[in-house]
Amino acid sequence: MLKEFREFALKGNMVDLAIGIIIGAAFSGLVNSVVADLFMPLIGLVTGGVDFTNKFVALSGNVTASSLAQAREQGPVLAYGNFLTLLINFVIVAFVLFLVVKGMNRLKRKEEAKPPEEKKVPREEELLEEIRDLLAAGRGARPGQVPGTGL
Repeated sequence: MLKEFREFALKGNMVDLAIGIIIGAAFSGLVNSVVADLFMPLIGLVTGGVDFTNKFVALSGNVTASSLAQAREQGPVLAYGNFLTLLINFVIVAFVLFLVVKGMNRLKRKEEAKPPEEKKVPREEELLEEIRDLLAAGRGARPGQVPGTGL
């Protein structure tokens, strides 16, 4: 049973999946930083510094607070600002990922467009082919045919 588990855990697919998860976690931190540190300040500049996270509609007359956290303690609220913030974050993350995938696809197309490298035939083989062709020409066989075999 231990041997089967080891074979399962060390299969290429499992190792690839583990590497993907680790890289994904590191990439997640990078994307979150791009959103929080680069794009959200620009959006704040465009919207005049409006903080959407504390925008809400009180669903009860008991709610008198001005911050979302306090309002939630006082009663039910419709936190549309928090939703808008998360929606903006999602759109930014999706756009950044789109740009990353687009760039990777462009690099992949460049790799596929490269002409395949011609394998260099060793000098000895070139000489042997020349000798074969000369022998074939001397016996009336066509070049590339092995003399005396019809091949």
